[in-house]
This record gives sequence, C-alpha cells and structure tokens, in this order.
Amino acid sequence: MNRYLFFLVIIVLSIASCSKDELSNPLDSKLTSALKAASKTGSIDYFVLPESNDFTNIPADPKNPLSTAKVELGKMLFFETGIALSPAHNFGRGTYSCGSCHIPSAGFMPCRVQGIADGGLGFGHNGEGRTNLAQTYADDELDIQGIRPLSLVNVAFVTNTSWSGQFGGGGANAGTEDQWDKDEMTKVNHLGFMGLESQNMEGVKLHRMEVSKEITDNYGYTSYFDAAFGERPSEERYNLETASLAISAYLRSVISNQAPFQQWLKGRHTAMTDRQKLGAAIFFGKARCFNCHNGTSLNNSEQFYAIGVKDLYEAGGLNTDINDKKNLGRGAFTGQDADLYKFKVPQLYNLKNSPFYFHGSSKHSLREVVEYFNDGIPENANVPEDRIAPFFRPLELTESEIDALVDFLEEGLYDPEMNRHSPDRILSGNCFPNNDPFSRIDLGCE
Repeated sequence: MNRYLFFLVIIVLSIASCSKDELSNPLDSKLTSALKAASKTGSIDYFVLPESNDFTNIPADPKNPLSTAKVELGKMLFFETGIALSPAHNFGRGTYSCGSCHIPSAGFMPCRVQGIADGGLGFGHNGEGRTNLAQTYADDELDIQGIRPLSLVNVAFVTNTSWSGQFGGGGANAGTEDQWDKDEMTKVNHLGFMGLESQNMEGVKLHRMEVSKEITDNYGYTSYFDAAFGERPSEERYNLETASLAISAYLRSVISNQAPFQQWLKGRHTAMTDRQKLGAAIFFGKARCFNCHNGTSLNNSEQFYAIGVKDLYEAGGLNTDINDKKNLGRGAFTGQDADLYKFKVPQLYNLKNSPFYFHGSSKHSLREVVEYFNDGIPENANVPEDRIAPFFRPLELTESEIDALVDFLEEGLYDPEMNRHSPDRILSGNCFPNNDPFSRIDLGCE
C-alpha cells in the first residue's frame, strides 16, 4: 500500500474511532433522550439558539422587522450616554445609558442589588461599584426600580416583558385590555407592539432620555436613522419611538449562542464536561427545572409563579418598601387575586457574573438558588402559603447532584464572549456605559 494512502487510512480510522467514543458516552445518550422528551418539537434542535445576525430565525415583532442598519444603530444608542438629557438634576446630564443597568459582562444585568441610571456614580470593575449620588439626589429622585432588572440576554424569546409580564398586547396579556389604562406605562400596549418594543418605548422616557433631529445631527446619528428608518417620513424619523425600536432590534440580537450547551446541541459533545452533562440531565429530569424553564432559551414567556422569595426592600433596595406594588408581581398588573405574588420565569444563560438572583436580589449565588429550590421552603412571610406554586416542594437532590446542576447552570450555560455585543464606539464620543467623573476613571476614559 502506498505509504501516504496508509497514513490517510490511519487518520480516517482515528477520527471515526474518536467520534464513536464521543457519541458512545452514556451521558450524551441520556441527555439527548431527556431533551427530546422535553422539547416541544421532539427534537433537540428546539433548544438551539440562532446566530445574532440570523434575522430569519430570531423572533421579531412584525411591526419592527430586524435589519443590520437598525441593529447597528440600536447597539450604539443602548450605550449612548449623550441622550441622557432629562435628568432630575443637571449633574446627571449625559452620565448614564441603558447599559448602566444592563452590563454585557454581567449578563446584561446590574452587578449590584439594584440598578441605578440617573443619580448613579461610579462603575467599579464590572458595575459593582456604582452607588447613589446621595449629596445631590434624594432616594425618590434616583432613576431606580423597586425590583431587580431582568437579564436582557435572549430577550428575543420573551413575548411579554418585565417581571409581571405587563408589556405587550398579545401573548399572556390577551384579555387584559381593561387593565392597560390603569397605569400610564401600560397604555403603550394599545399600540400593538410586542413586549420588548412596548417596554422600551416607555423605558427611554422613564430613564429620562431625549432624541430629536437636532441631537442626531449634533452627534452624527442622522444618517444611521435614515438607513434604519428610511421608510418613515423625515418628520417622524428622529425621535424616542424610533430610537426605542432600534434598541429593541439590537437587543433581539443579543443571543448566548456560544455557550457550551449550545455547542453540545450542535454536535460538539466535548464542549461540556461530564459533570455539566450530568447537571443538564438532572435539570431536564429529576430536578424538574424544565417544568417551568421550558422555552428555547430555558425561559417561560407566558407563565408566572409564586415561589415565596424575598422582595428587594429586604435586600437594601432604595426607594422601595413593603408597600411597593411591584412586590405583588403579576397581580399588580392584572388586578386578579389569583395572580398575586407571581413572577416571570426568567431565562438562565449567563447568570454567574452578577451575584444577585430573583426579583428581590435575595440570593447571591446559583448554588443558593438551587439549594432554595431543593429545600422547597418559602422565605417571604408576606406571601400566603396557599399562593405558593404546587411544584415548589423539596427536590431531594444529593450534594453531588446539586454540584452537577450548579456546574451546568454556571458553566454549561455561560457564553464567555458577551462583550461582542458591545459597540466599539458611540458617536457622542462620551465614555460608556456611564459618563460621570468616577465612572470615567473606573472605565479608563481618563
């Protein structure tokens, strides 16, 4: 035999042998079976997240179709401190952005108990150093919310946004129309947009931002708005609505498709360790996590549950207390007694970099989260026992099973390159995501 042909045969046989060995791992078979049983389509492909530029397969609002130009504009506006032009005090002018509370390296969440936009000072290394500007802003003047901001990773797979699901006219909110006019923010649902677009339309106003033709001209954004919204008349093109639609388009492209679990789903079975595979099998099996986290991004867009965790005021949250209506969860929006204390089921990718969990930041590690579910004991005395979801009961996981499940959640679902979703620049030339004096030092802008 020709020696080159001989070596080629050896290489082919070696590759085949490796593939066979990899596929013969019983954990891969066990996980594959569990995923097929859990999948809404019967295929593990149900859990595969699209590429960030795959606009055909990324869920989008029909009234806000995705485009490269729109996503690129939204990426800059999301971090643009130059449009923070309506602060409570002049000191805050041009110092914050959407990215102040949704930091890519922190899983698009704040890396502290509570996000602070206007009235915040500093950044630290990963957003943990931001604090309130107490000498200038009273607590009720700070741009903060009485509930922990949700992660924006994979938000394209969310139909109704916010912990209560109050935004968006369809999905879970069909039939709630009589409630929309009872809160100024939810009147936006009448416009017929999906949750993300609806919430962002209100969010840019809530977070004290401004956009106009004069502003886009001054910063150089006008041509970007023209490219993204050229179908609109010029007098309707440069404003907070179009800015919010661009930001929404960008956020739909923020997808954790490089996580080890995603690589495993695409056939690279060595992407996860055996312990992570075991943890995934437990997630989809004994621990029953998938009973709630059953969406493509391991979320649940239209279901809400009470599990009795503590509220944000108990974790030291500012401008919130026991009477904050956000503590009532979905019931505060629907007005239905049966919805009281129920909250959204969030997605689970990239959670390890921001050590605060649940709507009240009551847990500080994913291990604490798993242990809370494993114990099955509610901790919030304000939530009546008969409101607690019936599935919330002891899981009887062993310590080694807890270890495996935590490893899957921390590492198997962790996309290490989320900073790829950050822009190289913003057109104002300001520091971002914050532009106050302390943040500029922390972020290396001066």
